[in-house]
Amino acid sequence: MARQLPGKDVVIIGFGWTGAIMAEQLTDAGLEVLALERGPWRDTPTHFATTFAQDELRFYWRHGMFQEASHDTVTFRNNEEQMALPMRRWGSFLPGNGVGGAGVHWNGQTFRFLPSDFVARSHNEERYGRLPEEMTVQDYGVTYDELEPHFDHFEKICGISGQAGNVNGERVEGGNPFEGMRSEHYPNPPMQMTFSQDRFMASARQLGLDPFPGPSANMSRAYTNPLGMQLAPCTYCGFCEKYGCGNYSKASPQTTIIPALMRRENFVLRTHSEVIAIEKSADGSRATGVRYVDSQGDEYVQPAEIVILAAYPLQNTRLLLLSGIGEPYDPQDGTGVVGKNYCYQVMSSVNVFYDDHYTNEFVGAGALGAVVDNYNGDNFDHSGLGFIGGGYIACWTTNTRPIESHPVPDGVPGWGSEWKQAVRENFLKTTAVGLHGASMAHRSNYLDLDPVYTDRWGRPLLRMTYDFTLNDRLLTAHITPFVEEIARGMGGREVKVNRRRGSYDSKPYQTTHNTGGTIMGESPSDSVTNRYCQSWDLPNLFITGAGLFPQNAGYNPTGTVGALAYWSANAIINTYLARPGPLVQS
Repeated sequence: MARQLPGKDVVIIGFGWTGAIMAEQLTDAGLEVLALERGPWRDTPTHFATTFAQDELRFYWRHGMFQEASHDTVTFRNNEEQMALPMRRWGSFLPGNGVGGAGVHWNGQTFRFLPSDFVARSHNEERYGRLPEEMTVQDYGVTYDELEPHFDHFEKICGISGQAGNVNGERVEGGNPFEGMRSEHYPNPPMQMTFSQDRFMASARQLGLDPFPGPSANMSRAYTNPLGMQLAPCTYCGFCEKYGCGNYSKASPQTTIIPALMRRENFVLRTHSEVIAIEKSADGSRATGVRYVDSQGDEYVQPAEIVILAAYPLQNTRLLLLSGIGEPYDPQDGTGVVGKNYCYQVMSSVNVFYDDHYTNEFVGAGALGAVVDNYNGDNFDHSGLGFIGGGYIACWTTNTRPIESHPVPDGVPGWGSEWKQAVRENFLKTTAVGLHGASMAHRSNYLDLDPVYTDRWGRPLLRMTYDFTLNDRLLTAHITPFVEEIARGMGGREVKVNRRRGSYDSKPYQTTHNTGGTIMGESPSDSVTNRYCQSWDLPNLFITGAGLFPQNAGYNPTGTVGALAYWSANAIINTYLARPGPLVQS
């Protein structure tokens, strides 16, 4: 029988970026907050010290910081004609596990979405006409201008290094000319570019494009954030993506928020505590708390006045379905909202090989790069192209880690002495240019509960039904030639074009940017939450993370995830607490 615990003002499910943001904001407002994290405690000096943080075998190949797939995973299929099978080893994406979540092992590429991304349906239909019926793209219900102060605050918390392009309406040379108006410059100057970025920017300018330094959560200099957390200059060791930073040089929940939060008496964190259901009142009108199990298998009921769902997007969707909150999405008739609009992203790339120049890609950082945004969002005319959306083109130097990365030219066999010789000859003389493309929501891509497979507690696994759509394929087919053109202008001996072909494959790593399933919107009929990330069904339930995105833009999501969390926290503190109830009337 579950043990009943004393009540709290707020219980937070999951303790990554958004769990930490919500906890910091709500404890600062005087509330008693409890966070439940199913994974272990992780901190910088103990778990990724500089003496072993770069252990490629431990952290990447043996998945040292990723969700344990033998305990809980998802099932996957490309379409409804197939039987979904469990992903027994993570491949195309890497869910985090433990305190900090995926915010520990991210690269730090921290973009703001374009203003038009938040009104994707109305903007595109106004400019290009009605979208196809099967495209379930919709507006967020919140605008870029409303989120701008929260983007700004998140960038200051993280100490983002970058070059602004539009400050209070004034264009700034060297920044992104397409970005929405920002109220202030980035808190830190851009990262130090290397040979590869210099070549990329010169080639892009030659083609009449507008390159700018990638916005980076890797520190370009020493920095102290508004919470008093001190971050050190990046050493360009190149172990960011899939690794924790032992040098305090990458913004993460551990380096920017958690040390300040843990000192507050009105905050409690319980690790190894997995929430198995959100509890509801007898009439189903509000959340009363959560039910969770600890590492011993003991079960508890934790009452709370406010419940915040802040786990990874796939887990947020699953917990709503398991708890019977909201109507599950039905792809046949388009009714229901929970699990709707699952989106991924579409990638392609071009490798550049040099004969007489050392690129030394092992000297890098997760967000060391140069970017062009000319083919992102609606920054170019889509008339007659048959698709909407776009993506940024970038040359990142994130490190060619020796076990993971062996780029070789076209025509080289995949094994044997010829392959070994090609790796030796090219390892220090190569770079890559990539397309980071958007994924527009489609009726056939969704999440639901698997009817066959269960987790270690006997609960149904989440089932993912997903494949690249016609919009995705047209998008990447149109933009990849521009990627190739930039790459060919970088002066290498030869290039190798890696086009997007075939169906989505869950095995090779692509990106951890899973979105949708708990989308926000303008009415209960089209979304799980209102514009304040508040559940339409239970007004004291708030949801965070990229699951709120109605579709996935052509950017890395963390900047917008952070801004939405601060936006929602502000609504709770300044409006909901005074008058608990729906913040938007349906």
